[in-house]
Amino acid sequence: MTATNATKTFEYKGRNAQGKIVKGRLDAGSSGAALSRMRTMDLSPISVEEATDGAGLQKEIRIPGLSKGVGMKDLSVMSRQMATMISAGLSLLKTLSILSEQTQNKQLAKALGEVRGDIESGSSLSDSFAKHERIFPPLMIHLIRAGETGGFLEGSLESVANNYEKEVKLRATIKSAMTYPVVVVIIAILAVIGMLIFIVPVFEGMFASLGGQLPAPTMVLVVLSHNMIWAGPLIVVIVVGFSVWWGRNKNKQEVRAFVDPLKLKIPVFGPLLKKVAIARFTRNFSTMLGAGVPILQALSIVGETSGNYVIEEALHKVADSVKIGRSIAEPLAEEDVFPSMVVQMVAVGEDSGSLQPMLAKISDFYDDEVEATTEQLTALIEPLMITFMGAIIGGMIVALYMPIFSIFQQIK
Repeated sequence: MTATNATKTFEYKGRNAQGKIVKGRLDAGSSGAALSRMRTMDLSPISVEEATDGAGLQKEIRIPGLSKGVGMKDLSVMSRQMATMISAGLSLLKTLSILSEQTQNKQLAKALGEVRGDIESGSSLSDSFAKHERIFPPLMIHLIRAGETGGFLEGSLESVANNYEKEVKLRATIKSAMTYPVVVVIIAILAVIGMLIFIVPVFEGMFASLGGQLPAPTMVLVVLSHNMIWAGPLIVVIVVGFSVWWGRNKNKQEVRAFVDPLKLKIPVFGPLLKKVAIARFTRNFSTMLGAGVPILQALSIVGETSGNYVIEEALHKVADSVKIGRSIAEPLAEEDVFPSMVVQMVAVGEDSGSLQPMLAKISDFYDDEVEATTEQLTALIEPLMITFMGAIIGGMIVALYMPIFSIFQQIK
């Protein structure tokens, strides 16, 4: 991108229709473009100056890796608002100006400002979104492109909003199932480390003064306590190092090809993750077909949005089979990851010419299945986690008191 097309931030001051002075910031390619944007906002320009980052206490602090990204909820709210404003008769430029001003997410606000500048230069909305692939997912871009082509942009934006709202709900359901066991495991680990560092040495000193041979479980705790001085920092370094490595490499194909099949084989959680992936695949596929996206193009996209490498690869094979004239249901039946119910309902949808609503029914079914399974897991995990934590802490306490029990027996 050349310097003339680079987006800059301008501080503006203008007077609205009521005569009140309004101040703010906006993104534009030049001061002239900023003045044009102010007029579309029904403001009479008073001054426009290029903004600086500030200095001292006014300078914005940015910590690499800790800035808030653009999430599904941000995109769903933006899509819903955009569809509402367009259907109300607002121009696309006016809509983007309002959205970039009112959104709380700074990354999204900046991207929308740049999108508006691209549209002023003659680009389409989908092409402008495609330049920000880290913010706007392929599913959203293709749905908007289909809406632009078919003349139903607000309908496509509604589809995007509905899709992402369901995805947000799905993710919240999964989080509710995972939060409790993760918190309990962390508490158990911290409790064990605390006992090894602070409590075991006290008992060890008492046992040393009493003399005698310590039982094997107690000796294990004593050895762990001695080694915790160097093992503790080492464990922290390993955990932090693995977290950094995982954050950088989790989306690489070779990593996903190894990890994702293992996820589906995890007891209890494997079937849940499979249902989540199928719900995403069928919902996204239904949304794209409803928006008029061609089947082959939709298949290539929905595999990536399923969130699992196994289903993504299976759908690539399905797309290759559809290219040579086969139906969708036939290659789906050849992939073990898809349940027979999904295959049969897709076949019925193809035969009756109602594939899109049939896929929507499948996604609704699996959304309900995920919610029901999550509730069952929550009810099952709670007593298991309590038992797990009690066994660990109780086992350590018993191991510490075993020498005392043996001393009492010798006294008797």
